[in-house]
Amino acid sequence: MFKGVDFFPHNTKLPVMEMRRYCIAISWVATMIAIALLATKGLNFGIDFKGGSLFEIQSKSGPIDISDLRTKLGALDLGDVQIQGLDEPTDALIRVEQQRGGETAQQDAANKVQNALGQNIEIRRVEVVGPAVSGELKEAGIIAVSLAVLGILLYIWFRFEWQFGVAAILALVHDILITMGLFSLLGFEFGLTEVAALLTLAGYSINDTVVVFDRIRENLRRYKKMPLIELLNLSINETLSRTVLTASTTFLAVLALYVFGTEVIRGFSFAMLFGILIGTWSSIFVASPFLMWIGIKRDWSGASGASSKESTAKA
Repeated sequence: MFKGVDFFPHNTKLPVMEMRRYCIAISWVATMIAIALLATKGLNFGIDFKGGSLFEIQSKSGPIDISDLRTKLGALDLGDVQIQGLDEPTDALIRVEQQRGGETAQQDAANKVQNALGQNIEIRRVEVVGPAVSGELKEAGIIAVSLAVLGILLYIWFRFEWQFGVAAILALVHDILITMGLFSLLGFEFGLTEVAALLTLAGYSINDTVVVFDRIRENLRRYKKMPLIELLNLSINETLSRTVLTASTTFLAVLALYVFGTEVIRGFSFAMLFGILIGTWSSIFVASPFLMWIGIKRDWSGASGASSKESTAKA
């Protein structure tokens, strides 16, 4: 009879709770660095959030001469003009800062760039965002992330108890802050696509955390007398194969998007790749230690007297 391939060792006994102080210290330092970067350096907001024009271009006559193109566009007196080469030498992105004079001035700047590029360069994509729209988009992005975090808190609180909800949100905020800090450190552009990645990351991370918390809840009912550290270790190790294998397969799928996808989804893919790693770390090494630090009741499950005696006997 054919047997499936076993990718993960059975009966793992990773001493997560014994390492909790070191794990929390690492996460605490990383979070503080991320907050410091966001407060000092900030994010490199894209056209969506700061306004301006973006052009994705492709040369019909060979590789693009970035220096020559920078000279041409610099002579237009449009302020800050950024040119970024893409994976293909014939492709590039041009970003022009927001112009004074409202949307009319912004559109005039876009027309000047198109005329300066010439006939040998094809414009594949144009985005023009005015100051009013960019402000509304930034506000909408902040509201979307905040409501997602609040909704997750209420869901975990309703499904488990408030201690679980607080621990899950602390781990989730940890994931989001460190991911945003990495964008700040590397100077990658941050726009609406990256906000969508943060929301996707929030859902992915909390899903892994809920799986661990669900096993903790089951074991709280089953092992009434087991010390809490041992119970949390047991729960983490029982769900470890599921957490690692799910993260690995998802990582490979997103890696394909990052390697073979277009520049439009590059920021989204990068945020998801790092988010999967940091979300898996928090689900294993951060959420449960937070839960122990906050404190949980051993008798909250509401099991009947008969089932309680049975669970005690099993323990």
